[in-house]
Amino acid sequence: MPAARMAARAGPVNVLFLCTHNSARSILAEAVLNHIGGGRFRAYSAGSSPRPNQQPNPLGLAALAEAGIPTAGLCSKSWHAFAGPQAPAMDLVITVCDSAAGETCPVWPGHPATAHWGYADPSAGAAPDAVKLAAFRRTLAAIRERLERLCALPEEQLRPDVLQATARRLATA
Repeated sequence: MPAARMAARAGPVNVLFLCTHNSARSILAEAVLNHIGGGRFRAYSAGSSPRPNQQPNPLGLAALAEAGIPTAGLCSKSWHAFAGPQAPAMDLVITVCDSAAGETCPVWPGHPATAHWGYADPSAGAAPDAVKLAAFRRTLAAIRERLERLCALPEEQLRPDVLQATARRLATA
């Protein structure tokens, strides 16, 4: 492994969370990690195929607001926004839905570590909003629990040469 790849990180760990529409799980993960990351992490989210005029799910935004997590600036976007030369370099790309995990992703600049952390879609189905809001709260809690474990890791487990193994271990923890 080249010495530069094993060297200490100069800035935060950039993490991109992906799902299909970028309206629920990936938005939750982006907001939570930016809230609890303590400057060690910078989170982004995107979708493989967001619908035209896609917006974050209002129930997801409500669950975040209830939890005291800022929602300003959250928006749905395509993963292509992060595949070009002007995009921030990602250290870690995490799919949070099974559909996006099975898709062929763009070639990410810098070849970041990858992992899949699957969560059920809290917006799926025709349930009343109260039932879906409860599902968003449960999904938010599950995402937050895993991200708290990520944030608690020592720096040596976030080095580029071990980050993929670290992130994949967290998927099963």
